[in-house]
Amino acid sequence: MNSLMWHRSPASEYIEGYPVGNGVLAAMMLGAMPEERIALNHEWLWRAKGRNRDFEPRHQHLAEIRRLFFEGKTFEAGTLANEKLGGLGGVLARDGYPNRVDSYQPAGDMFLAMPAEDAVDYRRELDLSRAIARVQYRSDGIEFRRECFAHATRKIICARLSTSEAGRLDLTARLSRAEDAECALTSDGGADWIRMCGRFVEGSRFCVSARVMAQGGESEADAASACVQVRGADDVVIVLTITVGHDGEDVEAAAEEALADIPVDWEVLLAEHTERFRTIYERVSLDLGGENSTEPTDERLAAMRKRGASAEDVIALYFNYGRYLLICSSLMGELPANLQGKWNEDLDPPWQCDLHHDVNLQMNYWPAEVCNMSECTEALFRHIERFVPHAREMAKALYDCRGVWLPIQTDPWGRATPESRGWDVWIGAAAWLAQHFWWRYEWGSDEVFLRERAYPFIKKVAAFYEDYLVRDGQGRLVPVPSQSPENTFEGGTKPVSLCIGATMDLELIHDTLTHAIEAAIILNVDAELREGWASILADLAPLQVGRHGQLQEWLEDYDECEPSHRHISHLFALFPGDRLTFEQEPELTQAARMSLFRRLAAGGGHTGWSRAWTVCCLARLRDGEHALIHLRHLIHDFATISLLDLHPPRIFQIDGNLGGTAGIAEMLLQSHNGVVHLLPALPRTWRSGRVRGLAARGGFEVDLTWQDGALAEATIRVKRGGACKIRYGDRVIELDTAPGGLYRLDGALNAL
Repeated sequence: MNSLMWHRSPASEYIEGYPVGNGVLAAMMLGAMPEERIALNHEWLWRAKGRNRDFEPRHQHLAEIRRLFFEGKTFEAGTLANEKLGGLGGVLARDGYPNRVDSYQPAGDMFLAMPAEDAVDYRRELDLSRAIARVQYRSDGIEFRRECFAHATRKIICARLSTSEAGRLDLTARLSRAEDAECALTSDGGADWIRMCGRFVEGSRFCVSARVMAQGGESEADAASACVQVRGADDVVIVLTITVGHDGEDVEAAAEEALADIPVDWEVLLAEHTERFRTIYERVSLDLGGENSTEPTDERLAAMRKRGASAEDVIALYFNYGRYLLICSSLMGELPANLQGKWNEDLDPPWQCDLHHDVNLQMNYWPAEVCNMSECTEALFRHIERFVPHAREMAKALYDCRGVWLPIQTDPWGRATPESRGWDVWIGAAAWLAQHFWWRYEWGSDEVFLRERAYPFIKKVAAFYEDYLVRDGQGRLVPVPSQSPENTFEGGTKPVSLCIGATMDLELIHDTLTHAIEAAIILNVDAELREGWASILADLAPLQVGRHGQLQEWLEDYDECEPSHRHISHLFALFPGDRLTFEQEPELTQAARMSLFRRLAAGGGHTGWSRAWTVCCLARLRDGEHALIHLRHLIHDFATISLLDLHPPRIFQIDGNLGGTAGIAEMLLQSHNGVVHLLPALPRTWRSGRVRGLAARGGFEVDLTWQDGALAEATIRVKRGGACKIRYGDRVIELDTAPGGLYRLDGALNAL
């Protein structure tokens, strides 16, 4: 049951539905009675209001801002930085100036009405292993079924309606969209097709088009309302596509073309879909032991909350669900998963359902490499590379620097403008995103990728820091202005305090330059640049331990305004970075632990994604017991009954799901700093279990089995070959591996 979610009743709201998707198209199936609602999305359906936005040069103010900071006038300096370098919209909007970040938009809904009088034996389920949602019930002695999936190789959504008796299926299928004064709708249809097209006032267009193919019975259309009625059919297959155009494209013709060569055979479509989806999903499996409940998901979740136990079966389901969601939001996509993946029903969604670069987007892709889903990262890399031309211009315009600068909040248009006043004076976004390029190389060992994509971007980020860093009164190199997203300190600006040398920025600079040096060595290029980067690292202001024994969040040991703040940005070097380990930096790592527990003691971790980050950090600290406590809180405090992650008060954000999945993987396998660490944070209650197919840096795939809380067997499958250092507990061995090799070890790391 760890790959099956099911409920005895329909979703009472959108965020209790079942998501399906292929990265381009997405749908949420609510299982409603008597009329099913399937909410529809397309990854490129954004308003496009700010598609061509720009920003005038502002770097001439930087010298004055820095002078004020170095004179100790922190509030005045931060205020001037927000005024001169920040955007105009957002929380501190000037004269009501709107935020120019576009909103991700719903395409509309497909409604499917079937007989449901006195329905009994209702069941809806989401099969994660086949990526298909189903509903079934009985009415008047007949079983009615609905199925829906987003095809994993074609840009279509497929649905089938069927009954247990031939000729008894009546169906009304229609398309609709919420009333929107800024979007004009037109509808059309025929005996076996319906279409709804929309045009935003900005000129962008979209088309939702569906073929309704009935076996038996009779069909008729109401073109004006995009509706088809089927009477007396054996079953009905619906194939739907969505097309989007922002430059005058003929979206109707594109929709017709997309549906032109689709096979009418449901089993053929389903087989194509499941074969592709399973090649990724089934690489990894997890069994945490314990009871394998067959009860509905909401009842399993309620039992977990009530008894306060670890609920291993729910945790395994949550892990698999996170992998499922990342595949469904990224597999065929050109855009990365946004704040809600690819699923949104609102015309005016929270935070524009945008792409946030100060943890949320990155967290979405934390599980991609370790959970053996590297294909899903391509959409993220395309997003980053799309920004490079304008990011160069903004680095020069805002800070008079070479290289690239990326904003804290954005949309898909590749415009690197600051748009969130009070938050957006930050120079760390590009560096954090660059980490994912480096990860792709670390896990895949692809030197072509390193040479052609990863190193060129990392090098651009490094060039920005070469120009941006300045020396303070002690001769140290520091970033000014700097911030620790999104926290404040006493005497600083709000909603985010700007300063000299926030710890996170120092960590990001260290991360970027370290990777740049290593990449240049591997590629045997840029010897002079390597020397310069090493010199910067030597002079960079150090990380410091504060008066409470904590890792300081800022270069000065300020008092926090909000000790329970949701962000733990200064712990980047612990996770997702790998600089802070007990072996390399024991004092700073212990200080990072103190910072984390102080934050939690004050009430931190009060959003889903923040709690997920906490789990990841505790796993890196090899604290399996506390990692499990916070993993349980993540699931039973920040999830709907369909396990979608929540941001208070009750807003769906996908990052907590994906960060939580990464956290579970980190508890079982870590592979940073040249060591593959087996079961580094295994909690006591996970007495026996097994995991198959997790990926380790260096091109290794790992299977683990444990019994009575101890490693029983490990299998290492090798892609590239070479030295592989393995750790379990205090024991460390080194294998000299061959490409394609398979190595089995017992619990003492002896060869089997």
